[in-house]
Amino acid sequence: MAGIDDEVLRVYEKVLPKSEYTVLLIDLAPRLVEPGDASDYFAHEQVTTWGVDPVVGAAENPGTPYYRTFETPVGRKQHLYEFIVPMVPPARNDTDRVDEYSADTRGEPATAVASSLLDLLQPAMDEGEDYYEHWVLTHFLLDGHHKIEAAARAGRPLRLLSLVDERISIAEADDLAAMVHARSQPEGREALAADDARQGRALIGRRARHDQGDLRDRPA
Repeated sequence: MAGIDDEVLRVYEKVLPKSEYTVLLIDLAPRLVEPGDASDYFAHEQVTTWGVDPVVGAAENPGTPYYRTFETPVGRKQHLYEFIVPMVPPARNDTDRVDEYSADTRGEPATAVASSLLDLLQPAMDEGEDYYEHWVLTHFLLDGHHKIEAAARAGRPLRLLSLVDERISIAEADDLAAMVHARSQPEGREALAADDARQGRALIGRRARHDQGDLRDRPA
């Protein structure tokens, strides 16, 4: 998928709630994360700002493997983190299908689809080692579970059609615009392959309203 396809949107409007959406097409480099490992946001970055859960005396456990893709500063006290959450744990994927996608050497990245949220989170009290606002862009995977595991295994980019629900995101319209701008910049591409300058830059976006059974364009 080289651009946002209206036919694809018409398929997903049948399962999406009526809302207003920021529709993005982005290239990213997924990395599989297991709860508690060295790349787990909940065991590291979240603890640095919030501290450990005082009830259990430990970091929060996400309870499932997930993918990290991208992070970058948004401002002096804001940092964007991006995750992809599979609806099916990778261990339950069909290994033969994953192998097929891993062996595919065609030039264009495979495309997955996600329903997404942007949440701006800030602790009420400064109890951690580094107090700042976390902008968390979470993509809940609707299609492409085998594709994303294959991309993570092979260290190859994945293309994601992201439908960011504006009404239930904990963010304002200006925040969403700032996220799109930050996500489109090449700076701060810590999670992306350093030798692939396209990653982190390929971003197409538009806004759409889904209130009468279709995802119609609306003014940005």
